[in-house]
Amino acid sequence: MQTPQIQHVPMFYVAQKLAMTANRYRVLAANPDGTEGALMAFAHQKRMAFKEKVTFFAEEQMTTPVFGFAARKAIDLASGYDVMDGGGAPLGFFKKDFKASLLRSTFLIEGPGYAGSGAERNQAVAVLRRFVELPFRFHFDFVDGATGQPLFSVDRRATLRDRYVVTVPDQRIDWRVAASVTVGLDALMSR
Repeated sequence: MQTPQIQHVPMFYVAQKLAMTANRYRVLAANPDGTEGALMAFAHQKRMAFKEKVTFFAEEQMTTPVFGFAARKAIDLASGYDVMDGGGAPLGFFKKDFKASLLRSTFLIEGPGYAGSGAERNQAVAVLRRFVELPFRFHFDFVDGATGQPLFSVDRRATLRDRYVVTVPDQRIDWRVAASVTVGLDALMSR
């Protein structure tokens, strides 16, 4: 299977859409003025699924799957998630580092030509979030494990519904991987 070509997008938004039986997210392009733009993808995750899987579609009608991520194992939160394009070719991998996440949520990430980790920037917010269910702002910085250089960041805005600004300075990072990790952060941190 051929590895898909990297699709780099330097900045985009992820906004959760309210739904009763599923988690749904709109991935939106960033306009030149920094406002939210056109729909890039629409994510759908069934709640309470036996094996975690999120599919991203080209439109909100959910007829054209374009990429997604799925857990490697059923009911094993430490197993990790493979990110794949619409044809099933691998784009990347991420998982929660449970030991490092005791006080500050931390995730590991891998993709073509890079491996790194991301952790919450603010230790106080990280600890407070464990005890209080409020829409706190939080910020994850993902850095290359070999060089320490920024890979991408995810900034949750303090709103009632979850809204994220995703900034991707490293051109090795496919926006589909960054979008998958962002949705994964939202879904995994809600537990």
